[in-house]
Amino acid sequence: MPIATPEVYNEMLDRAKAGKFAYPAINVTSTQTLHAALRGFAEAESDGIVQISTGGAEFLGGQYSKDMVTGAVALAEFAHIVAEKYPVNIALHTDHCPKDKLDGYVRPLLALSKKRVEAGLAPLFQSHMWDGSAETLADNLSIAQELLEQARAAKIILEVEITPTGGEEDGVSHEINDSLYTTVDDAIRTAEALGLGEKGRYLLAASFGNVHGVYKPGNVVLRPDLLKELNEGVAAKFGKASPFDFVFHGGSGSSEEEIRTALENGVVKMNIDTDTQYAFTRPVADHMFRNYDGVLKVDGEVGSKKTYDPRTWGKLAEASMSQRVVEACGHLRSTGTKIK
Repeated sequence: MPIATPEVYNEMLDRAKAGKFAYPAINVTSTQTLHAALRGFAEAESDGIVQISTGGAEFLGGQYSKDMVTGAVALAEFAHIVAEKYPVNIALHTDHCPKDKLDGYVRPLLALSKKRVEAGLAPLFQSHMWDGSAETLADNLSIAQELLEQARAAKIILEVEITPTGGEEDGVSHEINDSLYTTVDDAIRTAEALGLGEKGRYLLAASFGNVHGVYKPGNVVLRPDLLKELNEGVAAKFGKASPFDFVFHGGSGSSEEEIRTALENGVVKMNIDTDTQYAFTRPVADHMFRNYDGVLKVDGEVGSKKTYDPRTWGKLAEASMSQRVVEACGHLRSTGTKIK
């Protein structure tokens, strides 16, 4: 199946919301991690989301120029070709983009997709994220309004983050404190500014104690039940039941119970990066330690080409990461839900 069309992506999200499951959104930084994600979704018989952060796009752009748009476009074009060989639907998404990177990342990508749509083609990406969590809510929503209008014109879904997620990702960091919880008033102001679908579809990354990166269970207080309060508060004012499509950020280390509660309360997308990074790297480290004399030319020897050939340890990395994606599909209840 190809990369999801705008119509298929909307159907995916509708199915997730109705079925109370969510799609893993897997961050990738290379063609190899892309294949690992695609393989995992295929083995789980789950449609899914592949996403590229600003840092990932810069890395993909090559260390000579570090151009984010070049990196994102190159991987997306590659994905449009190789995804044809996997029996699942995949949506392409760009992850966290703060205000100072909009002009060098999301806005050019939106313009590119708009030209494609005007030429009768599908957009290159199916959704983009605007991370205005470091701005005041008024400024955040003002920029979101502008981006939502552009996204709608390009048949793209916008993701917005209205309050901070703790920890650090790609240089954007927030302290772990009481500001990590979105209020009903925040949600109402978002609905007033962006509408509830009539101005364009958007995904809402509301905060319920989420923290990016690695943490041990118990170190972060997640309140996924808060999502129910946000939905009910907005529904009471606007008369639309379950108005939001929620995104779960900073999910590494979350308990299965916390994930289930989030799914019951409207989460349709959960970002996974830290766990898949480790899953990819762990077998590579194991290979290097076990084959020290082969991957290095120790004491004047010649080493072993079979052990330092990147394909040897690369296959191990891909297999390990793909299994972590399969596991994520199980946790998020998307296993076996692919659109036939």
